[in-house]
Amino acid sequence: MRSFLMLLSLLWLTGCQTSPVEQDFDTSRSFLAYTSWSWAEPAVSFSPADDPRVESDLTRQRIMQAVADQLLQRGVLPAAEGQPGSLRVRTHLIVEPREEKVVISHGMALGGYWGGGWAGGPVISETRSINSREATLQIDLIDAASDELVWRGSDRMLLPERSPSPQERERMLRSLVQRILSGYPPQ
Repeated sequence: MRSFLMLLSLLWLTGCQTSPVEQDFDTSRSFLAYTSWSWAEPAVSFSPADDPRVESDLTRQRIMQAVADQLLQRGVLPAAEGQPGSLRVRTHLIVEPREEKVVISHGMALGGYWGGGWAGGPVISETRSINSREATLQIDLIDAASDELVWRGSDRMLLPERSPSPQERERMLRSLVQRILSGYPPQ
């Protein structure tokens, strides 16, 4: 029972970890020149493609709305209807399996300061595999005039085992998009 509780604690801590946001950009660009944006085609791509657990119109809408809201907060306005923006935006949602190895030790072994010592019971270790799924969201900003990638950001998160509610899904995606675009425009 004790090892099971330790395993649950480790899983909880692992699920709470956030990875560092990855960002890359063209250092020769003046990002102040990008004042408007429009969607590239496709606006959202999914991997694996055609997997209904990943690809969903609802997920697409949530990602697009979260990106639109974050760009607006950064002063980049949506282009007028039918007009191209100075930036085109494309996003990618990639869901992959993830396996982690966890070593759990049972028993007790004590030693003195100089390695001598106190006797304890034998230490028994076992390794368990924890399988989960990880989602990576990547946001690409493309210069509309040159059709060149000028900024890319991505972040990932572990997906919960149980299916989240629609509100939780929206909250997770909004948080992910906010973290990714937190470094835009680059300084």
